[in-house]
Amino acid sequence: MLLYVFELQLLCAITLDLIIGDPRWFPHPVRIIGWFCGRFETLSRRVFANKQLAGVVTVASVLAVVFALVAILLQAGALISPLLVDGLAIFLLYTSIAARDLIRHSREVFTGLQEEGEAGLRSGRQAVAMIVGRDTATLNRAGVIRACVETVAENMVDGVVAPLFYAVLGAIVAPFLSLNPLVSAAFFALGYKAVNTMDSMFGYKNEKYLDFGWAAAKIDDVANFIPARLSGLLLILAAFLLGLDGPRAGRIFFRDRLCHASPNSGHSEAAVAGALGVQLGGGASYFGQFVAKPTIGDARRELRGNDILLTNRLMLAGSVLALFILLLVRRIVL
Repeated sequence: MLLYVFELQLLCAITLDLIIGDPRWFPHPVRIIGWFCGRFETLSRRVFANKQLAGVVTVASVLAVVFALVAILLQAGALISPLLVDGLAIFLLYTSIAARDLIRHSREVFTGLQEEGEAGLRSGRQAVAMIVGRDTATLNRAGVIRACVETVAENMVDGVVAPLFYAVLGAIVAPFLSLNPLVSAAFFALGYKAVNTMDSMFGYKNEKYLDFGWAAAKIDDVANFIPARLSGLLLILAAFLLGLDGPRAGRIFFRDRLCHASPNSGHSEAAVAGALGVQLGGGASYFGQFVAKPTIGDARRELRGNDILLTNRLMLAGSVLALFILLLVRRIVL
């Protein structure tokens, strides 16, 4: 019975994300984590001359603060009511998932591109600039679509599958930690979001962050190792279920999944490229500097605006499959 209780609690968190998303007016925990990242970066750079050591200290400090704040919040709730603890833990889990925002932002790109002529391209560029790190001012229509599709595919991992993976992992190890499964899930999911946020802030390969961001980038690579590969495999299955090119998704996944600077980002992108029959990746401009990158997939056809919607469907179907498999694993283990 306890297994079903956790499943319902996790479904409540997912439902909250799908209904509410990430309201901009709300002090989202990820924004709070980002604030601490900035403060600890400034402090550690002042204290430690060695940039790599400063980065390691920052990572450790942010993780310690995040775990401490989650513990304080849940302990305070326990002083009032066990139901409040569950409510707070569900809320924290909800904030670790970003499916609705990923869909909303990508649909804004799709909607912008529906305008006529140059106005549509400008709208698409403006919308995609909100979700990608590359320069967008000179992107053509296909470039805008490609950037959006790549972002949805890549962020399926850190925005949906990885938080679910660590939430369920937390619930699995909860008995060994003498914790409520829901509370343990919240700790694990927020810990992952802290790691991912630090990588997004410090994981740049430029002069400022190459050494300082080393620890953040490495721990994020480790944290996403299983979720990234799980996402890619499940996107292949999702392609079959949605009537897309499942066999090609599998072939491109195994052929091109490592054609990316990141050891994890190429897995989901390769599966999506194969399922759609398009080519992703390739060179792009970042902060005014062109960066050459390998391509992923085969250019069997030109990218179309509808590919954004298809990628969203793939992402949702793959995420549902991930949730099912992760909860099934938990039931088998326990």
